[in-house]
Formats: sequence, C-alpha cells, structure tokens
Amino acid sequence: MFHRRPPHPASARLRATLVALAAGTVLVVTATPALAVPPPPPNPTDGEIGAARSQQDAAAAEVGRIAGLVATAEAELERLGVQAEAAGTAYEAANEALQVAQGKADEAAAQLQVAADAVAAAQARIAVFSRDSYMQGASMSTSAVLLSATGPDELIQRAAMLDYVGANKVDVLGEMEVARIAQAEAEAGARAARDEMAAAEESAAAAKAQADSQVAVQRGAYAEIEAQKDVYQAQLDAANIALLELQGARNAYQQWQQQKAAEEAAQRAAAERAAAEAAAAAAAARNAPSRGGGGASAGSGGSSAGPYVKPTSGRVSSCFGTRWGALHGGVDIAAPIGTPIYAAHSGVVQRAGTASGFGYAVWILGDDGYVTVYGHVNQYFVRAGDRVRAGEEIAEVGNRGESTGPHLHFEVHPRGVMYGGHADPVPWLRARGIELGGC
Repeated sequence: MFHRRPPHPASARLRATLVALAAGTVLVVTATPALAVPPPPPNPTDGEIGAARSQQDAAAAEVGRIAGLVATAEAELERLGVQAEAAGTAYEAANEALQVAQGKADEAAAQLQVAADAVAAAQARIAVFSRDSYMQGASMSTSAVLLSATGPDELIQRAAMLDYVGANKVDVLGEMEVARIAQAEAEAGARAARDEMAAAEESAAAAKAQADSQVAVQRGAYAEIEAQKDVYQAQLDAANIALLELQGARNAYQQWQQQKAAEEAAQRAAAERAAAEAAAAAAAARNAPSRGGGGASAGSGGSSAGPYVKPTSGRVSSCFGTRWGALHGGVDIAAPIGTPIYAAHSGVVQRAGTASGFGYAVWILGDDGYVTVYGHVNQYFVRAGDRVRAGEEIAEVGNRGESTGPHLHFEVHPRGVMYGGHADPVPWLRARGIELGGC
C-alpha cells in the first residue's frame, strides 16, 4: 500500500551545485586566450582533504541511520494503513448489520401490534360476554340468552357468540392469556433487536475511531522523521560539496565533465522514453471510451479484448494477504493521480461515493456474480444503478482516505458479497486473461 517517495530535493540541489561549479570552470577556460597557460588550481593538503572526507563520512552515516528510521516508520504506517482499511470494511459490514437489525426491530414492532390487537379483541369479547352474563344471569340457558335479545342485530350477535364458544370450545380467558404471552414475546424480540443494533453501532464506531487515531499519530511521527532526514541530507550535501572543492580543479572538472555527459545521455534517454510514453498515452486516450459512456471499445482500458480488462495502468505496489493481524483485502496498483480506472467486467454499479478508509470508492456487481471494488479514487463518473461495460472508464486514480500515495485499491468479492469473502484479485484476473504482475 505504501509508495516510495521521489528522490530527495537536496540531491537535486547537489547536482545543481556541481553544474554551477563546472559551468564556472568552463567560462574561465573559454575566456582565456588560446596560448595563455591557466593558473594552477588550488592544491589542498592531505590533512584538509582527510578532514573533509571525515565530515562526509560522518554525515553519510547519519543519513544512513535516519534512512533506517524512515524505513521503519514507513513500514509502521503501511501496517496501520492496512488495519485502517480493514476497519473501514468492518464499519461497512456493521452498517449492513444495522440495517438487518433495524429490519428485525420493524418486524418485531409489527408482531407487537398484532399481539396488541389480539389482546384488545379478546378483552372486548370478554367484556361483552361478561356484561350479558351479569345482566341476564349466569345460569341463563342458550334459549333464554337468545330470547332476551332486543332486536335482530343483537340476536344475530348473541347467536354468533354462543355458536363460536360452543362449536369451537374456546375459553375466552385462555385466548386472552395466549395473546398476552404473544405480546410479551414480541416486546422481548423488539428489545433484542434494538440491543443488537446498538451493539453493532458501538463496535463499528469504536473500531473506526481507533484506526483513524492510530493512523493520525503515525503520520505525525513519520513527518517528524522525514524532517530530520532533510536536515541530515542537507549536511551530507554540504560535506560532499566541500570535499569536491578541496579535490581541486585538476581532476574535479574532468570527473564533472564525465558525469555531465552521462547525465545528459540519461536525460536524453529519459526524454525519448517520456516522448514515446506520451505518444502511446495520447493514442490510447484517442481510442479510450468516453467517461461514463457506453464503453463501445471495451478493451481500450485494459490489456484484453474480452469481457475482462485490467482496472488501471501502473505497477503493483502491495499484494493481497494478511499482515500484522489484519487482512489487506485487495491489490494496490500505483499510478499518478488522474490515471483512468476502468470497469474490470460488465455489471451494475451498487454503490459509488464516500467510504470509510477509502475516501471515495465504487462497487460493481458483475454479470458473473462477483463484486469488484475500486478504492481511494480521486473522482468517480458513475452512480448506483448505472449499467457499465468492461473497459468503461468509471473513475480516476486518487490518494483519498487512508492512503500514503496515489494508487488504486482493487478488490474482488465472490457470490455478490459487498464487504466480506475477499478473494485474491491477481489469480482471479489471471484466470480471465489479465496479468497484473508483481505478486
């Protein structure tokens, strides 16, 4: 997940100083008449050169020591970053559990209402039956009950009550007790559902808060060590320059000429490579599908013309696996911010937007039943419900969330699972004709 920083600016300053020293020498030589003998360069003593070399060695040792501390801090930051990503995934799973618990609570509330209605109905029947018994006498016969009715409606109601009690042998008091028991069970179910929801919410919040706090603390420690490295690097650069000056113009200039020629050759080669890469990128951009479009050229974003494509270009910087007791549930592909991200397969966008740990992320449920996840994106061009095709540009590489450098975090989940059951994306893509490399 961690991405190596570019060369330290102090090294560039050292090269600039060397260029300035050599340029000054060139100006002196070209300004001298052709037949004139240039004055001899300074000839420092062995003691002066030895002292300068000792200072250089001491500065180099300090730079090496602090570089070791930086490497340790980088590893710790990577470890905490992996754990923060895992905490973010756990937070998403907890939110899903909250929704399930809320459903249980709603179902229990419905059951509670049904039980309450049953109790009310039983109580109403008891009230009517008790009133009639009291008014007509408990020993009234069935005929007397019917004959005492004051009208056709009451006669029908009493006949229905007597028929219900007689034919089905229902004890109204017992029925009310059953309803009350059902009511108590529904209330207990509602309480259990609410407790489950509260526990899931508390657990998710605590895990996320702890992960965010650890990452913040380690970021501060890493920044402090980096600042120390800058100081020691500046001291080393100064010692190198002093030693070069003391070595004299006789061989320093010649060595600089050789170094300059090598650097210019390397710069020319790098420029040629950059021009070739820019031309290739321009050609790919001309043939790439438009953002959020139909993706008619499905293979233009990746390395396959089939139903699967490489999600983005770049190098693999971190592989799938468990580290420091936490699962790094995907593969990281380092690339500059703004590099296009393509749908690895055709499917429907399930979610796009903010996500804990990832900053911004996109979830796609593929037609093959797998869910692919694209995390730490800079911006996204799709939304939930959109239909996308393999190779369609859905986002661009970013550095949002718990990230130590611009990259795409790519995950694969089988059986349509959104937040669990992670699979290693490298063999998954390899089985579909896409080779990431690096793992």
